[in-house]
Amino acid sequence: MWVMWNLLLDRLPTPMTWVCAVLSAVIPWVIYSINQTLHRYGDPPWKRNAK
Repeated sequence: MWVMWNLLLDRLPTPMTWVCAVLSAVIPWVIYSINQTLHRYGDPPWKRNAK
């Protein structure tokens, strides 16, 4: 039982790899959200109605 568990744990990525994987999804999503908010409040009326 312990041998199988150790084999599984040895194959898992390091915590730094998990952090980087999460950040690679979170950072673009945050930038996209900020961009959408800026467009919602900053676009002129003629551009808002075109959507």
